[in-house]
Amino acid sequence: MAVDMKHTIAQAAIELLMDKSVKRLTVKDIVEHCHITRQAFYYHFEDIPALFRWMLERNTQRNLLENSADENGEARLRNLFVVAINSLPYVKKGMESNYRDELEQFISQHFQQLFQQVCDKEDLYQNCTRFQVRLILRYHCQAILGLFRNWTEEDTKNLDQIVHTVYRLMTEGISPTEQN
Repeated sequence: MAVDMKHTIAQAAIELLMDKSVKRLTVKDIVEHCHITRQAFYYHFEDIPALFRWMLERNTQRNLLENSADENGEARLRNLFVVAINSLPYVKKGMESNYRDELEQFISQHFQQLFQQVCDKEDLYQNCTRFQVRLILRYHCQAILGLFRNWTEEDTKNLDQIVHTVYRLMTEGISPTEQN
């Protein structure tokens, strides 16, 4: 059985961050944990931020593929929320590491790319200029990331209501007088 070295390296990084609570994650820590050489690490990843980026993209793509059968845009948004909620412990640990700035930047970029894909697929904002669409997507992306920064157990209990409200905000807006 062939070993997926990228997966092995990623698992080592997760174990070091989660189980050993390493604050300053280094390539040396990872290669020692995996029992591989530095060259093996650098063969697969340019650096640790590239490893984090690969982990995020791989996890998201896998979940998007699994949920691509969902025809409803709100159901797809809910799946994205579930993936993000399940990833929160890992992201929070990553944010406590020495790679906080890089993580924040590519999580934001990644969410924006996902939203762009949804926007294109759902054919949203047809009457907006490209500039307006980018601004709207950036706004929604930062708003949702803000929700996740302060996510609570109560929010998890109200997930369906939160997703429904966010989806309506993104697709049709909500009048201040509407009751839900």
